[in-house]
Amino acid sequence: MSDSTVPVLDSEVKEFLDLWAASFAQVLGTIRGQPSAVEVRLDSPPKFAPDPPTDVHILLLPGGALRGEMNIRLPRPCALRLGQTLMSEATDETKELTPQVREACEELLRQVAGQTATALKPKWGDVQLTAQGGQAPSWTPAASAYLQETTGNSVKCLCEFQLSAAAVASLRMAQSSAEPGPEAAGNLELLMDVELKLALRFGSRRMLLQEILDLGTGAVVELDRRVQEPVELLLDGKLVARGEVVVVDGNYGLRVTEMALAKAA
Repeated sequence: MSDSTVPVLDSEVKEFLDLWAASFAQVLGTIRGQPSAVEVRLDSPPKFAPDPPTDVHILLLPGGALRGEMNIRLPRPCALRLGQTLMSEATDETKELTPQVREACEELLRQVAGQTATALKPKWGDVQLTAQGGQAPSWTPAASAYLQETTGNSVKCLCEFQLSAAAVASLRMAQSSAEPGPEAAGNLELLMDVELKLALRFGSRRMLLQEILDLGTGAVVELDRRVQEPVELLLDGKLVARGEVVVVDGNYGLRVTEMALAKAA
């Protein structure tokens, strides 16, 4: 991959990921009883292409000074290696990815999240990071990078770290708010060039797979919201307002009747 195709991360995002990598190395070193080195790389390592049927996803839920969505994607061999490390088993990437190995992998990342939250405090203030198993994100990553471990002459990739646009903006804002100085009053300017995804939600419904397969042209899916109830405005998947649908110059629009930012925070 040429240098021109390697993405560039914001300094706040890079610093966040560097702290995560350092915490990862510390946790692995403690478990194994020997030093470990983990570094951030921006280009995709060889043999690290997404494989949805076998990839393991760990959602990282931020709290305190941070907001937004974060996801950790682990290819099956990497998830096996991490889970076996915590279980003190010999590394065997050909074994089955059992629920016990998955849970061990999640627990290891919970430990890394706890270490990272402590490391973030001097610059980002009080932060909570909760790791839990999940599915591939429905949102489009605004920033991503890869973490790889170096042990002796061996280099092995650990995971892909993905952040939503809201998470990137939150890292910028939280770091600037934690740093004293007259420039803190202009923190909002840091968000002005961040693109966020807006969506209207008219309602939802849970359906069985068989019901979905039976759908065809002309089928009607009844939602859980009545016609007179307001629709919801979502910002990067988070509820920010409610209102009524209007038509403006032939396009759909939303007339806001209620702000929900405080409730969504």
